[in-house]
Amino acid sequence: MDVDDLDPKKKTAQSRDLGTLGVEELRDYIAQLQAEIIRAEATIAAKEKVKSGAEALFRKA
Repeated sequence: MDVDDLDPKKKTAQSRDLGTLGVEELRDYIAQLQAEIIRAEATIAAKEKVKSGAEALFRKA
């Protein structure tokens, strides 16, 4: 077994064919992407908060 086998596989975003979408559909798609970005940023912030809390805990010990 290789050490690389233990790492989770990274998912890549699937590109959509934007040429088939109308203007309103494109606007909706952009809104969905922006909402997903906000969700991802919130998750990053939460993980960074946990990480800094853990680092502060171990510095005191």
